Amino acid sequence: MAQRQNRVLKKTSNNVVFGLHAVMECIESGKEVEKIFLQKNHQDRFTPLKELARAHNIPISMVPKEKLNRITTKNHQGVVAYISPIAFVSVEQIIESCFAQGRDPLLLILDRVTDVRNFGAIIRSAAGFGVDAVVVPATGGALLSGDAMKTSAGALSRVPICRARSLLRVAKYLQESGIQMIACTEKGGNELFEHELTGPTALILGSEENGISSDLLKMSDQLLKIPISGVESLNVSVAAAVGLYECIRQRSLNS
Repeated sequence: MAQRQNRVLKKTSNNVVFGLHAVMECIESGKEVEKIFLQKNHQDRFTPLKELARAHNIPISMVPKEKLNRITTKNHQGVVAYISPIAFVSVEQIIESCFAQGRDPLLLILDRVTDVRNFGAIIRSAAGFGVDAVVVPATGGALLSGDAMKTSAGALSRVPICRARSLLRVAKYLQESGIQMIACTEKGGNELFEHELTGPTALILGSEENGISSDLLKMSDQLLKIPISGVESLNVSVAAAVGLYECIRQRSLNS
């Protein structure tokens, strides 16, 4: 067992593991593998790894060799994986725990927020305002790497992170659990400060480039905007901080 762990560690640097057997050993040893990149046109030799990743709900992306070469200049054998610095939790576990403690859950759902600096700033706000969990997509979001930990000033280790293959399915589960879905968007007809946010709430935020996906907007209970003038929209990390502050402000008034 010790030899096996040493082989894995020798191939790990800055949360990156490369090589077919090294990545498989990481998964089998229980490490939190966030994402795996496989070289295109080599599907057959990666079948065992793909089956192992599927069994552990680890997302895989098929990419050209050039992308792998940019991640590492060493002999990656067509396989590169990112190891998460944190352990993921299930959203079901978070909700059950909140209700068992008699608390109204407060969650963030981040849709297509890929910039690691914005992500880190959002996590800092989430930690500061006592968010119960942040839900991120398995693909299409910021990598939870050492850089994410650094930009969050260590807050990433204090905020539960839920990784979802489908944000839409998670949002529907939360609705069925009695949690209101609030989409923070400039498309909203009403203002955030006018809506009741003291109950079980999940705030949905999208990237500045793409916003919130149409499917999430359609199923949201409310589309609310932050009143601003002089600019079209706020940076997503600023919008998250404003939204969370309003939730906590309202809750403090009712406590």
